[in-house]
Amino acid sequence: MSAPTSRTAIVTGSARGIGAATARKLAADGFAVAVLDLDEAACKPVVEEIEAAEGRALAVGVDVSDEQSVGAAVQRVADELGPPTVLVNNAGITRDNLLFKMSVADWDSVLNVHLRGSFLMSRAVQTYMTGAKWGRIVNLSSTSALGNRGQANYSAAKAGMQGFTKTLAIELGKFGVTVNAIAPGFIETDMTAATAERLGVTFEQFREAAAKQIPVARTGKPDDIANTVSFLVSEGAGFVSGQVIYVAGGPTD
Repeated sequence: MSAPTSRTAIVTGSARGIGAATARKLAADGFAVAVLDLDEAACKPVVEEIEAAEGRALAVGVDVSDEQSVGAAVQRVADELGPPTVLVNNAGITRDNLLFKMSVADWDSVLNVHLRGSFLMSRAVQTYMTGAKWGRIVNLSSTSALGNRGQANYSAAKAGMQGFTKTLAIELGKFGVTVNAIAPGFIETDMTAATAERLGVTFEQFREAAAKQIPVARTGKPDDIANTVSFLVSEGAGFVSGQVIYVAGGPTD
């Protein structure tokens, strides 16, 4: 569904993977898209791709876990693209390890990027949404929220994202703002490739083993998530809020 040209979307962690696919999809849907990532230069290929397709986009470097960095980034988006009324909190990192090997730094860095980052970004953007009496926030959770060996930090962060989502849906609903979460299963990204490497198997072996456990008999692509985001930020999804949608090729526990 096309969006009015005046609407601006922010996608964090969008230099690659799910974020990049989401940025491209929202641009195709008619949004002006702010491509945010830690390294601004890494965002530029995605911006150039959007612009080549006659869309509007802006590369912005941001540390989502830093309050001042978030404030400056959101202000820049508002000034250069227009007031942001769509936010996709996708930025994330992994620091996998079993509990007894997990350092405090590994715990803090994952919680800071995922949870603190989503809090800071949502707080900064909500003023534009409530002012417009229209907004969409989509938070990226994960099937790991249900528990996953070696990911106590990541699982806790993603489970926290779900509670955060439901609370914001309650608080912001009266302003015409919906808040939902997407919990991907196995998606073919650099992050899952890094997991394969950590486990000492090739990515192809890792992918094939995962596909055998998935009812639709394949692993996910970044576009599978981008297409779900596209629906959730559309006009047609205005009565869907506070939901966690598992995009995992089958039912989850």
